[in-house]
Amino acid sequence: MEYRLLGRSGLAVSELCLGTMTFGNTTNESDSIAMMNRFFERGGNFLDTANVYVSGRSEEIVGKFIQARRSEVVLATKVRFATESHPNGVGVSRKHILDGVEASLKRLNTDYIDLYQVHVWDHATPIEETLRALDDLVTSGKVRYIGCSNFFAWQLMKSLATSDRNRYVRFISIQPQYSLVSREMDREMLSLCLEENVGVIPWAPLGGGFLTGRYTREEPTSGRLTTRLGESSWPNRASEQNFAVLDAVRDAAKELEKTPSQIALNWLLQRKGITSPIFGASTLEQFEDNMGAIDWTMPESVWNRLDQISALPSEYPNRFIAKFARPF
Repeated sequence: MEYRLLGRSGLAVSELCLGTMTFGNTTNESDSIAMMNRFFERGGNFLDTANVYVSGRSEEIVGKFIQARRSEVVLATKVRFATESHPNGVGVSRKHILDGVEASLKRLNTDYIDLYQVHVWDHATPIEETLRALDDLVTSGKVRYIGCSNFFAWQLMKSLATSDRNRYVRFISIQPQYSLVSREMDREMLSLCLEENVGVIPWAPLGGGFLTGRYTREEPTSGRLTTRLGESSWPNRASEQNFAVLDAVRDAAKELEKTPSQIALNWLLQRKGITSPIFGASTLEQFEDNMGAIDWTMPESVWNRLDQISALPSEYPNRFIAKFARPF
């Protein structure tokens, strides 16, 4: 396992991050603990959870695991979505952030969170209020670093500028959806992160299971993609373009004697600007398959082939800017 600095910080994280959204749901507690043990045995140190995963159960399971190795764990969790039914039980107001961090610390059974992330932008709360509350948490020692997730590029840039102007702590990372079948952040977000040195820790690197290779062009009757709602739903994935990408992934897997999941993850590991893809697993077999994405390098010719077939179409203003790019 290799390590990379997370954004403009000195925090070293493993090249893969273990996501825990299934813990306490499709993955029972004993298998969840086993996955985390195997992950750390292979050199992983980065765990990602959220206060709303399985109504807090995911945080509780992670909290049990980290007790014996707290100092070596880079622990990430999130705040934003509704945790209570009253009007202040949602968002990133000062109140909800401070209430949320105390609840997460209790479930995680720890004194501090390494990376505290805003789960999604909150239009109801001024970003100055959110960042001041997060800055106070860093000053207090309850949080070490802050990050965000599911932002537009303008929202991230506004946040960074607000932090700089007010001398608040900065977001060091963003957690976006990104994979060979979801490359929307190529439009603006990825170049912004490179420019501002913001770490990128993508979620759904396998397209919600689409890139595992188990699906055909026939609508599935089992598995995660059977849902009709959310990003990882059959209507959002079942396009001819995505199936062309999947065919290329299958071809690469056969050529390199890897699995489709390993191909999709390894492509991300070699993508400039990507720090640590977040992978999840419902079973130990899936976990082991995903871990096979490390400790090898995809040939440049194969990587380029996948990059080209999955690239976004040429769009304005990118094609306009490229037309008039200076040669030096």
